[in-house]
Parts: sequence; structure tokens; C-alpha cells
Amino acid sequence: MKKGFFLILLMFSLLPRAVTASKIEEISFQQKGEVSQIVITTDDDAIKAKKFHVTEDKQIIVDLKNVEATARVMRAFDTSEFSGSTVFIRAYKKPGSKNDIRIAVQLRDNVRSIFKRVGSSFVLSIENRFGVFSEQTIQQFLDDEKSTDNQSTGKVHVPRSKAVEDILENLTLSGKKKYIGRRISVNVKNMKIEDLLMIIADSSGFNIIMTKEVKTLPPLTLSMVNVPWDQVLDTILKINKLVAKKNGIILMIQSLRQSTEEKKQEIAANKLNAVEEPMVTKVFPLSFAKLSDIKKIVTPYLTKNKGTVALDKRTKQVIVKDTVESIERIRKIIEVLDVQTPQVLIEAKIVEVTESYAKEIGLGQGLNLGFDPVGEIGADEGPGIAFSSAPSAERDLFGINIKQMGRLWGLGFNLKLMESESKGKIIANPKVIAQNNVAATISTQDTTSFSVTKREADGSTSTTFEQVSADLSLNVTPQVTNEGSIFLKVAVSKTHFGTRPTQEAPPNTASRSVKTEVLVDNGSTVVIGGIYAYSKSEQHSGVPYLKDIPLIGWLFRTAYAPKTDKNEMIIFLTPRIVNQEEAGLISEEFQDEA
Repeated sequence: MKKGFFLILLMFSLLPRAVTASKIEEISFQQKGEVSQIVITTDDDAIKAKKFHVTEDKQIIVDLKNVEATARVMRAFDTSEFSGSTVFIRAYKKPGSKNDIRIAVQLRDNVRSIFKRVGSSFVLSIENRFGVFSEQTIQQFLDDEKSTDNQSTGKVHVPRSKAVEDILENLTLSGKKKYIGRRISVNVKNMKIEDLLMIIADSSGFNIIMTKEVKTLPPLTLSMVNVPWDQVLDTILKINKLVAKKNGIILMIQSLRQSTEEKKQEIAANKLNAVEEPMVTKVFPLSFAKLSDIKKIVTPYLTKNKGTVALDKRTKQVIVKDTVESIERIRKIIEVLDVQTPQVLIEAKIVEVTESYAKEIGLGQGLNLGFDPVGEIGADEGPGIAFSSAPSAERDLFGINIKQMGRLWGLGFNLKLMESESKGKIIANPKVIAQNNVAATISTQDTTSFSVTKREADGSTSTTFEQVSADLSLNVTPQVTNEGSIFLKVAVSKTHFGTRPTQEAPPNTASRSVKTEVLVDNGSTVVIGGIYAYSKSEQHSGVPYLKDIPLIGWLFRTAYAPKTDKNEMIIFLTPRIVNQEEAGLISEEFQDEA
């Protein structure tokens, strides 16, 4: 009668209850001296979280699994006003996953960080300058993380779904678990373990098999209120040192002693089978991978003290002798690794634009005149009027010259009116193809000569020629990522000739160079550098005070001659993987499904 009462009580307590999803309640930022802290507050201490550092983008990424957050919690906020290392913090739904949230922290510079759990919260501590965290601090954190292995963020086992089969699978794992079964209340006194386990199995919808040792265990007194049924079952197993094994929706329970003994027998049988298993030989031809590299990789997968691997350099083949199981494992490894090395075509465009503008307005040599108040008046000569529109370095548009007019002599002036404009555009387009992780260089050189005249001791002269060169070079090392992007180490330099100061002097040279590292999507174009120079000058002279008088001041100063120069250079870079399919870089979707 008492047993039936407890069975009815347990069945009523197994009725479905609402399960609240895990949530992020708050994301806050604070700066404490030379350490910035981002605190992620949740409502569940079993949430999984993972941190990693993207050095190329100067970002710290934190991924939280199976959580929800409101729009207010996920709002982005700018921290660039602070003097620390963080610039911007943003939370968003992780791409490709509906139940995960990603938090991206943009940094000014790559610094170290420590990520740890504090109760139901996560704390991300970031250096505000590299070196704030001592090596002792980092090591202490790693030691603490290792010592609390079962309590770390990556060691909490969570069922894949609420199906009974997945819950039973989670119960068979060792370490900390998250219990998601329906909540029940259990209050029994001196009940046999066999009967209690049968009640939980019948109510939860799975089958159970128990060994004789389980049936001989002493009765158990248990009182639990509003606890998930899988947690109740796991607690009973731990108290009585029982081990559970799953086969579909069948749970097999046996004692720890019996399970250990069976494990020893299984290991001994596997060793015996490995010794007696027949050996086979398989020849693997290689197309792209190096023989020595493949040998280093497959050697650890050979059966210990049995398997062998040999190389035939003449035909570029790998000969493996081992068991059928090991041969099949090695075959899959070689199929994955023996593919073409990605080849990247890098195209650079160096665009340089020059523009100059000059204007000259005024009297070329001012106003010239003479006056003789006492001398004899000679015959008048003049006036002479001149007009010129021929192109020249110095253009005199209009001039008047009077040699003698009464007592006035030597009157003359030349009106200058000149405007010049020049534009130039230089485009260099070097291209080079390189293998993955192999440096490639392309360069060109232009040479010109200039004469050097030397006077010998005996009075004779000799003329020799010397050369100067202008170079264009592109040095690049591509590294293709698993996602198909390309990480480039680039060095571009360009030198070109300018004007000669004199006919005998070498031409002026202008050099431009850039050296950087950048991550680019396949086929995309990125600007890796640019220089813009602008200069404006104006120079004039004249008689103090008189040159500043409106209109007639032109008679007492040099011509108005402003000059403007502009120079701009931009370097574009476009990498393309030319053998993307052959290198196995477009099967990402298939691999995800597998």
C-alpha cells in the first residue's frame, strides 16, 4: 500500500513544467586603473562560454551558447572615450546559430586578457597596455583554471535536446552536467534501489536493466522537492557507486566494481585482437604532398610495434603495412592532405597623380624712366610698343619703350601675364603569382645616364657617363585561411625620375614604399597605402609701403606669381586564388554538413 502511494506521488510530480531559457541579464564595462573589465551577468551558472583572440583584427571574441538576450542588453556601446585598450563593444546573434550570442570587443592594440567565471557571471579582464599582467598572474590563472577543471566553462555537459535518449546520454558522461528533465518531488523511506529506479524509468519513458549486485544494495531513504528527474537518477547512482551505460532508450546499470572488471577484460581482448589481426600492405601514390611530410604525419597512427611505413622517392609513393583498420584511417588522412597547394595571383596597382598650377601677373622689371632737367634736349626717339603672344618661359604680353622724349628718357615697362597648368598620371601594375606561405618577388629597373666632365692636370678635359636607376618591386607572402580569405605580408616600393637640375646633373628621384600585413577576402580589392602632398607658395618683393598701395603699387613690386603643387599616390592590392577548387577550398558547406 505504501509503495503504491509513493508511485502515485512520483507520477503526479513528473507532469511537464515550463523550463526557463538561460538569459544574459546585463553586459557592463568598467575601468579599474590599468585593467578594463567587461562583466557578463547571466541567470544560469551552467552556460557555456568560449573566448578567443583575433590578432589580425585586434579583437577579442566571446561566444555564449544556448542563451537569449533582450535588445537593451545587446546594445552596442562606445568605450573610446576611456584611455584604456578597448574601443567598442558589440553583442549580436552569432552567424549561423540561432541560440548563440557573440560579443566582439574592438581593441586599440593587441593586449592580453583573462576570461573566467564568477558564479553565474563571466568577467573579461583586459590589459590597458601590454605588460600589466605579469607572467606570474597569467600562470596563476592557468593553474586555477586547470584545478577547477569540472567547473570551467567548457566542461559542463548539456543534453542536445529534451528527448529522453539525449538526457540518458548526458547521464553516462563524467564531470559536471546540466539537468533539463521534468521536475519531480520524491519522498521515500527504506525503499529498495531496484524499486526506486524502476519507478523513475516507468515515469520518464525509458527501459532499465539492472545486474544482481544492484538488487542486493541496501534500501534508500530519499527526500527531494522540485528536482529534475535526471538529477535524481544521477544522485542515486553516485550515492551507491553505480555506473550507467546507454543503448538507445535502454539504460543498463551495474556496480562500479563490475564495470571496471569488464573494462579491463575489454582492453585485454583488444590487445589480443591487435596482435592476432592480419597485416595488409597498401601503396598510396602522392601527387602534391611531400613524402617526408606525409611520413611524419601518418607514423603516430600506425599500430604500435607492428605497422611500418616506407617511401619510394622514384615513383613518389608511400607503402604502408598495417591492420585493415589502421590502413583505412591512414587512407583518409592522405586523401585530405594530398591536395594542391593554393596558388594566389596578387595584382597591385600603383596610381600616382601630379598636378601643378602657376600664374604670373604684373610688370616684369617694374617701371624704368629717367629725367634730365638741365641738359640739352635731344631729338625724340620713340615711343616703341611691343606685343608678344609666343610661348616662352617668361611671356611679356605688352611693353612700351621710349628712349628720348624731351627731357624724359629711358622710359620702359613690360607687362607680364602668364598662366601655366600641368597634369601627370603614372600607373604601375605589377602582378605576381605565389604558392601558399611562399614569398614571391617581382621587380623592374629603369636606367638613365648623365655626363660628367673632368679637367685633367695637363689642361685637357674628358667626359664620362654615369648611370642612375629607378626600381619598382613587389614582395608578397600569401597565407590562405581555411575560410578562403588571404592573409598577405606585402612590401611595395617604387622609385621614378624627376627633372634634372642642370643638363650635366643626374635627374632627381622620388621614392615611395609601403610594408604591411593585411587580411583580404578572395578576389576583393583593398587600399594598403596612400600619400597626399599639397604645397602652395607665393613670393614677391618691392619697395616698402609703396608696393602695398592699390593699383599703382604694381609699379613698385615684382609680379604676382602664386604656385600650387599637388601629388597623390594610392596603392591597390587584389589577391585571387587561382586553384580554389583543386586546393579543396570550396567544400566548406559539404564539410559542415558532414
